[in-house]
Amino acid sequence: GLIFFFQHVTTLVGVTGVMFWYDWRLALIAMAITPLLVGLAYRYSHISHPLLRDVQQKMADVATAAEENIVGVHVVKSFAREPEEQAKFEVRSESVFAQTIRAFRQRAVYVPLLSFLPLISQAGVLLVGGRMVASGDLSLRSFVAFNVLVVMLVFPLRMLGMWIGQAQRATASGERIFEVMDEAEEIADRPGAVELPAGDGRVHFDDVNFEYMPGRPVLSGINLEITAGRTVALIGHTGSGKTTLASLVPRFYDVSAGRLTIDGADVRDVRLESLRRQIGVIAQDPFLFSATVRENLTFGAPHASEEDIVRAARMAQAAEFIDELPNGYDTVIGERGITLSGGQRQRIAIARALIVDPRILILDDATASVDATTEARIRLGLREAMQGRTTIIIAHRLSTIALADELVVLEDGRIAARGTHDELIHTSRVYREIYQHGLLEREFAEAVEARA
Repeated sequence: GLIFFFQHVTTLVGVTGVMFWYDWRLALIAMAITPLLVGLAYRYSHISHPLLRDVQQKMADVATAAEENIVGVHVVKSFAREPEEQAKFEVRSESVFAQTIRAFRQRAVYVPLLSFLPLISQAGVLLVGGRMVASGDLSLRSFVAFNVLVVMLVFPLRMLGMWIGQAQRATASGERIFEVMDEAEEIADRPGAVELPAGDGRVHFDDVNFEYMPGRPVLSGINLEITAGRTVALIGHTGSGKTTLASLVPRFYDVSAGRLTIDGADVRDVRLESLRRQIGVIAQDPFLFSATVRENLTFGAPHASEEDIVRAARMAQAAEFIDELPNGYDTVIGERGITLSGGQRQRIAIARALIVDPRILILDDATASVDATTEARIRLGLREAMQGRTTIIIAHRLSTIALADELVVLEDGRIAARGTHDELIHTSRVYREIYQHGLLEREFAEAVEARA
């Protein structure tokens, strides 16, 4: 480790100084091999680093393959792809093995050589020093003392090869970590960013444009004001920009042009932490941590009281199934909530957003993973949670859209129409298509249930 490294460096410097003080001639002989030692060490470092870095990359590929096959084991089994996936894993493992062998071959050449060279210096000191003692140029006591110093010098030098190997492995691993850590944040606080001012959650899109790639606009000329406490549903065909528009509010992305303000403050001038603590986002595919139900619920509000936890769970219609778990709120739900159904994970995600008591709620098709009965129950809870909060809903189910005070229809990244259901059903072609499609889906589902 570093402690032993600095200890040996200090020993080398101190012993070298004492050796020159004892006898500069023998000291030069002892140090004569140093240039060759440094040259070999540099060459070993230069050769081993790319090999070890490649080993780390290939090991990461193996770990990725293992993780994907474990997480996606049901998909692999359902398509009977076990032999193919095993073969792919073996190929990657063999690649790691082959590259590791190449790295160890270099180590087998250079490390013994770096360990042997200091012994040549020791032999040279014994040979020349012995002759100096025989000729009377050096006392026996000084010769013995000098050889003790040489032994103290040789040990750190012989460790040089091992240090280089360890350093290169650590550097190869560290570089991959530092590449991630040094990556510049796309969204960061501006200098002088302020807290989000107090308010009720008024959201204003002022001529907003957005593009993921230059020259390929996703949103164009969005002018939309959502007054405090109102619920707006974003409607449109796939790819119309609904989720992107909602993602601009918590500043997952910055607008390419125009302004987005919350309670009069441009979100780019507000501290990210302050902004996002006032926005509850419920995604279509929620992520849960490998922890207890309680820890997942309080992720955004670690100091929430038991009363707050239970109230949020009840509003999300999650309290009933949580109480039936082996340890209730203290039940560990496994990696990504694997022990829960899709609907149960979704309800915990809804409760997690509600417990923060946000100023603004964003529901991105939040009830897509639950059945109609559970959705109806969640909808009742959401009505209570949405009172007094500005809410943006992205949904395709007609029942969920019914929660909205106003509907905004998007088409090709632009606002095509806005209004109530009664207005849009007569004035908006896009809304009519979506509405009729939703009716057909509901009629089909009812017919299937009737036959069952």
